[in-house]
Amino acid sequence: MGPQSGMTGTPSTPSLTAHTFGDLLTSIAAKTPTPGGGAVAGSVGAIAASLAHMVVAYSVGKKNLAQHQPALESASKQLIRMREMYVQLAEEDAAAYGLVNELQKLPETDARRVAELPAAQRAAVDVPLAAMALSVELLRLCEALQPITNAYLKSDLGIATVLAEATNRSSAWNVHINLTGLSADQQGAAREQFLKLLEVGNAISRKVEAACR
Repeated sequence: MGPQSGMTGTPSTPSLTAHTFGDLLTSIAAKTPTPGGGAVAGSVGAIAASLAHMVVAYSVGKKNLAQHQPALESASKQLIRMREMYVQLAEEDAAAYGLVNELQKLPETDARRVAELPAAQRAAVDVPLAAMALSVELLRLCEALQPITNAYLKSDLGIATVLAEATNRSSAWNVHINLTGLSADQQGAAREQFLKLLEVGNAISRKVEAACR
């Protein structure tokens, strides 16, 4: 997903991957609007994709899984892409919310606020919706991987599933809290979409967790 429209003037946000883990935790804990919940959700999603990738890495080349090698190699590429997308979405979320926060501090009649705020508020909903859709995609992949990966790593696949579901639910909160900035029609469509993604994600997560036990 490319950068959201309407983000001109957004303060530059350092890439999440440029931080050490300790620095990232410190920056999340700081009294600053970003990085916040969206960055946390995206970071957890990236960890989920990375953990699922480890499961695949321990499955590629196994003789008893030889018939599944093409599917495993494809999954490896998908998981790398998902990890990168989660990081990008986390950064886009921080940029979108940072811009909304900046614009809302301006007087209601300010020309820049009037011109840019609607698009910024839309982005603040669209980005976490995209993270939810990506999480459901990751959950579906975990479901497909469960019967064709190394059985000794079923707990790791289960944890990846839990984290992907957590990202889905966390991103739903970011959609919900930003809905008020949209028109009534936009709110209805976005709410319908995130409720469906929540429902689907929860159902897949429960199924995969049960299979991993």
